[in-house]
Amino acid sequence: MSRTTPPRPLDVEALFPELSAHRGTTTRLHPRPGRPDATTSSVGGPLLWPSNEPWPVCTEPHSHARGRRPADIHRERQILTSAWRREPNPGPTDEERRLLDELDRPHRVEGAAATEPLPLIGLAQLYRSEIPDLPAGPDGCDLLQVFWCPFDAHGPNGHGMLLDLRWRRSWEVSEILTAPPQPQVVGYDGYVPEPCVLHPEQVVTYPFAGLLPEDLCARIDAWEEALEEAFEAEAGDAADEEDTSPPGYQYDLSIPPGWRVGGFASWHTTDPAPVDCRTCAQPMRLLLTIDSSEWDGGSGSWRPLEEQGLPPHPHASPTEVTVGRWGELNVFACPGNPAHPHRWSIQ
Repeated sequence: MSRTTPPRPLDVEALFPELSAHRGTTTRLHPRPGRPDATTSSVGGPLLWPSNEPWPVCTEPHSHARGRRPADIHRERQILTSAWRREPNPGPTDEERRLLDELDRPHRVEGAAATEPLPLIGLAQLYRSEIPDLPAGPDGCDLLQVFWCPFDAHGPNGHGMLLDLRWRRSWEVSEILTAPPQPQVVGYDGYVPEPCVLHPEQVVTYPFAGLLPEDLCARIDAWEEALEEAFEAEAGDAADEEDTSPPGYQYDLSIPPGWRVGGFASWHTTDPAPVDCRTCAQPMRLLLTIDSSEWDGGSGSWRPLEEQGLPPHPHASPTEVTVGRWGELNVFACPGNPAHPHRWSIQ
């Protein structure tokens, strides 16, 4: 089933005609639980990885002997999802709670040395033929594969993530690796994705307000403030009781939430910062956004038409991937040479 973004609550270009010069597109991936195979784009599904090519590993020395087993994490999610849907009394039974306690216990891998290479988790793969806003890879590559380490143990402070992106030409893969190596334990549940099929949908998008011309940004801010005041004056106490708010540029009219390819990055947690290629110094472009949820709370104006009225779980977070404290990861690529190293920012 396809997923369709509802029309925006307001025509933002009618309000601010100058925005037409900044209009872009982004492809919402709409990951949903399913059974993808290696020949299609997916999150958490099997990857088109050659059987004769070494699987990506983390070689940075760090402890990875203690954590949760991926199989236990998947089982826990299955139990909780089933309990959530149970009618008329949603929630785990006493027996399920005992099982959940068992599954939640950390495990120790005996003899796992900090210097031993650790298999990365295959997070996603994206075929250019299926994703309209996915740019061409280096040397005609048509398939982007995303991996990460399941432990926050990298970077200068020893608490950052490790992301590994690989481009390849899909037609060159003749024999697929069917049983790739997996980490025995992970340091963070949010690094373990649930298998999801994708329903790509290209939509219109606009830049983060702080990156627009100063005068236009100021006018948008003034418009939002006036709209908020008018809304509060008209709704009174009912607005607080219903947890509603008027549509705003950032959360309803410009950048959609959820997993997506291309478009513009959101800088809602930090101030906008330049992201330049460390090889050639060109300004980089957003390649991929990995989000902890598919739509925001409140009005949920980006929720697909096909899922209106459904409870928020599990559709709001179908991948079960969590970035930071329920944020999003923006991955940037060099437009001049896609082989140059990627950069990323967590928001």
